[in-house]
Amino acid sequence: MKIERLSHDKIRIFLTFDDLSERGIQKEDMWQEIPKVHELFTEMMDQAYSELGFDATGPLAVEVFALPAQGMVVIVTRGKYDPQQYGSGNEDDLPEEVYEMEVTLEQSDSIVYAFKDFEVLIEAAHMLRQHVTNAGRLYSYKDKWFLHLEPDEVDSTKHAALIALLAEFGEGSSVTPAVMEEYGKVIIPEQAIDVICTHFKRQD
Repeated sequence: MKIERLSHDKIRIFLTFDDLSERGIQKEDMWQEIPKVHELFTEMMDQAYSELGFDATGPLAVEVFALPAQGMVVIVTRGKYDPQQYGSGNEDDLPEEVYEMEVTLEQSDSIVYAFKDFEVLIEAAHMLRQHVTNAGRLYSYKDKWFLHLEPDEVDSTKHAALIALLAEFGEGSSVTPAVMEEYGKVIIPEQAIDVICTHFKRQD
């Protein structure tokens, strides 16, 4: 479980499928009101407080993005707290947990992997070219290189091999393509794997 602060009132949590399975949670459970999910959310908020000082008291908007190749991304935004909603306004009257969660779920089949070193990305691209061509969009964001593949660019029979290769060279990213479009820089807008292989040779 990785947690990072996006702003004063917003954090992003990246959950791997291992994180979920260790707690007996299926991906489909994430938008259901069941005890296991509530326990996971409480654990996430405790970790967010201890690591980032993020106080989850008050109304929260929770967005869950399902990334089938990498895991799940949970965006938590803290809203304004109105004590009048809870009676006298005396803090002693507040319930212990004031989680007013508004949960929305989005499914994304995009495959996004991050690479810290461009040389490693070159090596990966030459390996990936054996499985996929005419595919990929390359971004630069926060001193990393992000390779983004759409599902229709990947042959379903080669999906597992592709993910295994990407995981060997890079790391699954919790940054969605929408975030990179807004805050990152597009380096190669299309056919990124072929372009990299054409212009950069593998290290011997």
